[in-house]
Amino acid sequence: MEKFTSLLKQVRPVDIIIIVGVIIALIVGYFTFTNVRQTADKQIEATSKIRFDVFVRGVTLTGEGLPMKKNEKTFISIRNVPYSELDIIDVKSDRKKTVLPTFNSKKVIVVEDVSQANLYDIVITLEDMAKITKDGAVVGGNKIKMGLPITLEGEDYRFNGIVSDLKLVPDTHEAVNNHDTTYDVQ
Repeated sequence: MEKFTSLLKQVRPVDIIIIVGVIIALIVGYFTFTNVRQTADKQIEATSKIRFDVFVRGVTLTGEGLPMKKNEKTFISIRNVPYSELDIIDVKSDRKKTVLPTFNSKKVIVVEDVSQANLYDIVITLEDMAKITKDGAVVGGNKIKMGLPITLEGEDYRFNGIVSDLKLVPDTHEAVNNHDTTYDVQ
């Protein structure tokens, strides 16, 4: 018993912290090795092509046409962090509208707002490869979900928008067998 107490007096608090750290690391390693604890790499279920729509509200355009075109590329930033150039699959724009009442109080009509002739809402469809997890699609370390702020940048434009829709694009041989072209991300 005297040997144990003399050994205990020689142990410093730093030694105890190191020993406890090594024990915790061994326990975590054991649970990871036996698949009780999943690492981030094992949470990825698949890699798939995704298409997502970016809605840009209230863009003032006085020139001829839209600055971005179908089948071109645009550079995106996700949450103000530069990511990559992506393919533009589709671009849709619509002038600002206003609601006017009619003589019949139960009906209204929607017309283009002539007071804001150069104001447009734009929906840009982009495509990229994503890692599919239980929580959804991950692009550039960011989960792509509706409401995510994204900045689109080209030679002569920089627009801030939000993700408004997200779809998985299956492999071409799967699409032929299933007769489907896109799937919704849950």
